Amino acid sequence: MAIKTSDLNAKLFGKANKRRATTPQEAQTAAKEQAQVIELAVAGEELVSFELVRIPADEVEKRTTVFADNAREQSFLNEHALSDVLTTLKERGQQYPAVGREGKDGKIEVLDGSRRRMSCILAGKEFLIYVAQDINSQHAKFLSDVANAHKPLSLYEKGKEMQAKLESGEAEDQKALARMFQCSEALVSGALKAATLPLVLLQAYPNVGDLGRPTIVKLHKQYYELSKDHQSELLKKCQSSDGYVWQRSNVQGVARLTKEVSETIENWIVELSPPKKVVNNKIDLIKGRATYSRKGANLALNLKKVDDDTMNEILSFIEKKLG
Repeated sequence: MAIKTSDLNAKLFGKANKRRATTPQEAQTAAKEQAQVIELAVAGEELVSFELVRIPADEVEKRTTVFADNAREQSFLNEHALSDVLTTLKERGQQYPAVGREGKDGKIEVLDGSRRRMSCILAGKEFLIYVAQDINSQHAKFLSDVANAHKPLSLYEKGKEMQAKLESGEAEDQKALARMFQCSEALVSGALKAATLPLVLLQAYPNVGDLGRPTIVKLHKQYYELSKDHQSELLKKCQSSDGYVWQRSNVQGVARLTKEVSETIENWIVELSPPKKVVNNKIDLIKGRATYSRKGANLALNLKKVDDDTMNEILSFIEKKLG
């Protein structure tokens, strides 16, 4: 179940802060009021101090990076995928600071808040983040995973997580993944298919998170029916010097834009590899009752409205002829 940003921050900061917040409401208030220093019990273990850092808009990209093990695919974060955050950010500014740690290279590594980070970059706004010095990789992964519960991952991102579970041996098959991720086997199958698609193909869409299982399954089938050379040509069409497919359209609205991208890709696939014409070689023997087709030395006979006696006579005749 998705967690609201406010509830997420309550989970992260609800244990304790300098003012000793003891309820989720107090913790939410502390985070929203942007206390300069907050003490956080990471994963219910030792207290770690986080200090609020304000990064000017023109320095966000240079001074911050996103945690490498973050499940969210950063290349999918554009103005369409971030529309929910951008609207609030432009109207009221960043409501809740992100959470991060200081890296060895001096850059701030964002653990919770990669969507807020990119939104600030796109909107040209100051980025607020609580930064800690002493966060190990295990705790960093915990904070990143809890944070991603707020905004559901795309099928591609879920598929990547599922692939990792299979490769590590934590899950032995799709049934085990369905139990682990509390979803249907059909969704697991769709997510794994999505994870095998090239990033460039998915980046053709304005918001990959909006792509449902039917679209992913169809795209997977169409793409992998192409030859390697045609696959390469298709990907070149998806990303040109003019940008991704969605960036080259004048259509307004994500739903219409998504539909147009799907149609464009489908047309390209047909151009690259036209579907083979299905030849109907069935011959009417008795209209509406009997047809047959011949392929090499094989003969297929299709009969309709045949009673038991007639069937037995036909089978007996065939047995005598071919037996």
